[in-house]
Amino acid sequence: MTLPADPAAETDTTLARGEGIALWRQIAAELERGITKGALGPGSRLPTEAALATRHGVNRHTVRRALESLAARGLLRIEQGRGSFVAEDVVDYPLGPRTRFSEVIRAQNREPEGRILRVSEAPAAAAVAEALRLPPGRPVLTVERLGLADGRPVVLGLHHFPLPRFAGLGAALEGHGSITRALALSGLPDYRRAWTRLTARLPTAEEATLLRQARARPVMLAEALSVDPAGRPIDFTLSRYAAGRVQVIVEGGGAEA
Repeated sequence: MTLPADPAAETDTTLARGEGIALWRQIAAELERGITKGALGPGSRLPTEAALATRHGVNRHTVRRALESLAARGLLRIEQGRGSFVAEDVVDYPLGPRTRFSEVIRAQNREPEGRILRVSEAPAAAAVAEALRLPPGRPVLTVERLGLADGRPVVLGLHHFPLPRFAGLGAALEGHGSITRALALSGLPDYRRAWTRLTARLPTAEEATLLRQARARPVMLAEALSVDPAGRPIDFTLSRYAAGRVQVIVEGGGAEA
């Protein structure tokens, strides 16, 4: 949904100048009122920084600071190259022994999508080799996948699979973005997550672009190891969740990437 040129026509947009209240705070407060009163609905696109600056008689830096303050509080999401949007409801993402991305998203009446960004072979870094119980430097298959819900990116996963066991996984991924389906086609119909380690940090420029979020907004990190029914490591994953769109729920026993 795109807002009309004046998204809060019923609101007095006159700023109180020279009264000790920063202009960007006043602009942020006006936009917040529009959100809380429902004038700006979830997913609504705000006018451009230039349009808001003209409307309020301020420079774009002042508007940008107002928008960034609302994004930091989770009221807006800023997508690089697309603009600012009112934040939608967050996706609940439970981390359980056999959680599957598509099932989780569909259970919340959303449409899941997986996009395979890269598939390559590379020497295993120390942490990857340790998790997969491989000698350091042993080649692994790496798969980078973007998971979306209703077209919105929610998680960026970097998977590492031991070779030669999963040498055919790249071909199995062609035409779809489901890791679970590709593993089944490769002869592994079931697996579970053995452990998960959660942290947070600011995203890289590439991560922010792919997740469509501001670089000033942290991402949640989940390092996880998945194993086959015999307990052998099959996938060490680094998942980066868009913190403003995902609420990770840790369930007993760990979860699947």
